[in-house]
Amino acid sequence: MDKLSLSDGEWKLMNLLWEESPLTIGDMVEALRDDTGWTKATVNIMLGRLSDKGAVSIDSSQRAKRFTPLISREDAVRQEAKNTLNRIKTRGFGLLVSTMARDCDLTDGEIDELYRILREGRRGK
Repeated sequence: MDKLSLSDGEWKLMNLLWEESPLTIGDMVEALRDDTGWTKATVNIMLGRLSDKGAVSIDSSQRAKRFTPLISREDAVRQEAKNTLNRIKTRGFGLLVSTMARDCDLTDGEIDELYRILREGRRGK
């Protein structure tokens, strides 16, 4: 999975599918109704794009198509992080991390996890 990039809307659909799958277009429209107000046509177009990207599979064997993720949340997040770092091309990785820590209201558990990850990264070299 090289260079997978998801739009904000595609992330919404993928998050639904990672929570429960397979889902139909109707299931997704209903789940996102209050948040997005998307129509079946909008969701269908976005799912087609996700399929073209290799992110979801489409089962057309039943009356209502069913959609299942082909990529894990972890792989998608990893690829998105790489894409973001490549876009900003920062030499100041510390600036990125400090901005995240200050502006994202990290919990104590998330901060502890970040420390753990950084310590493991140091040992891995």
